[in-house]
Amino acid sequence: MRIIYCGDIVARPGREALLNNIPLLKEKYKFDALIVNADNAAHGFGTTPGICRDFLEKGVTAIVTGDHVWNQREIIPFLDECKSIVRPLNMPENLPGKGAREIELVNGKKILVIEVLGRLFMEAVDCPVQTIDKLLKNYTLGRNIDAIFVDIHAEATAEKIAFGHYLDGRVSAVIGSHTHVPTNDAMILPKGTAYQTDAGMCGDYSGVIGFEKEAPIERLARRYTGNRLVPCKGNGTFSGVFIETDDTSGLALNIEIIKI
Repeated sequence: MRIIYCGDIVARPGREALLNNIPLLKEKYKFDALIVNADNAAHGFGTTPGICRDFLEKGVTAIVTGDHVWNQREIIPFLDECKSIVRPLNMPENLPGKGAREIELVNGKKILVIEVLGRLFMEAVDCPVQTIDKLLKNYTLGRNIDAIFVDIHAEATAEKIAFGHYLDGRVSAVIGSHTHVPTNDAMILPKGTAYQTDAGMCGDYSGVIGFEKEAPIERLARRYTGNRLVPCKGNGTFSGVFIETDDTSGLALNIEIIKI
């Protein structure tokens, strides 16, 4: 299976960087599944049903979110209506939406898309390890599921790395998101899981993690937090990763960083 994951989409530059490059990505990588993180797609905070529908109509397979999942109120009923969007798994089970979605692809193969939130320097959530262990009891890679993709939306790099090693050999890929800065550590772990600490963002890199630099500089220099973060308006860069898995085992054969 050939999978492309694109990092956090930040506002209009990020949306355009994704949508404008889907034909190029399809031609070059001939992907079977395109997974995108839309946690900052709506003016930098959360996403909307309209944005998600646009992505899905243009060829996106699955959408993951993150800690901003509840920022746009209109997305809440959509989390149950749409079977291609994933909210964090380690939130209370009675909340709208699902933390994992099993999606059948055009070629008949099935991919399980999961998202978990980290707990270091983030809002309180359930343990990601216990939560994903409970889910994975129902799946055996290469037997009843062809590929398992895990997005870990977390602040601390060490937490992401430890989580990747914890799942090594049990899932096809563990890719980090949330920090908006791509890390140069794409690799296949010893037991066959593709890993990268952070895929970066789809957005305008001229500011601070996709936002105009004035407010972040004020926060840094003066400890003044009254200014609202405003997304950058320049050209967006596509940042993501390409993963190829073995059709029999579901484990990773190749991982490649993408930057356009």
